[in-house]
Amino acid sequence: MPLTDADIFAAGSLLGSVKSGVRNTSIAITETSSPHIRNVLIKQLSQEIHAHARIFNYMLARGLYPSYHLDQMIQNDLNNAQKVLSIPVQ
Repeated sequence: MPLTDADIFAAGSLLGSVKSGVRNTSIAITETSSPHIRNVLIKQLSQEIHAHARIFNYMLARGLYPSYHLDQMIQNDLNNAQKVLSIPVQ
């Protein structure tokens, strides 16, 4: 079953959200003074890193995030921008 534009957008959005979670949890680890909270955050960070890898690999396998091909990534961004610009303003 082919992916819809909504599926592709959702996967990219999820990847970005998880990436932000990794960043924010990393910052929280450096800010806490409680060893217990630090350990909880380290476990959370590990889960977020694994989730990021799963989402990234899902997108990579389907050609949705060709991170090793800059020209294709730029073209995908241009195509997405054109789609957004073609949406009628209400």
